[in-house]
Amino acid sequence: MKVEGNIASIGISDHAQTLLGDIVFVELPEVGDEIEKGETFTSVESVKAASDVYAPVSGTIVEVNESLADSPELVNEDAEGKAWFVKVEMSDPSEFDDLITPETYKASLHED
Repeated sequence: MKVEGNIASIGISDHAQTLLGDIVFVELPEVGDEIEKGETFTSVESVKAASDVYAPVSGTIVEVNESLADSPELVNEDAEGKAWFVKVEMSDPSEFDDLITPETYKASLHED
């Protein structure tokens, strides 16, 4: 997740896309939808399985990455870059402070 001001770009991690395998579909929510931290806001389908994606913060979706509708494989190519799912105007930016850092996340992957 990347944050610029009060806007969070949300997708899945490179690690998650690796575990899922070849992504074949990303369900995109609608602009204006409200999401709640910890709740499912979309799903991703791969050749292996379908997986729910949970909101790391609460807010209103202000933009969706329409390119994923026609090219879901972008998630495999650039999960943490161009393949963001939604941009959310955070209703409570302090929720971001509760998240672990990317470094802590990556370190925890090596512990498994």
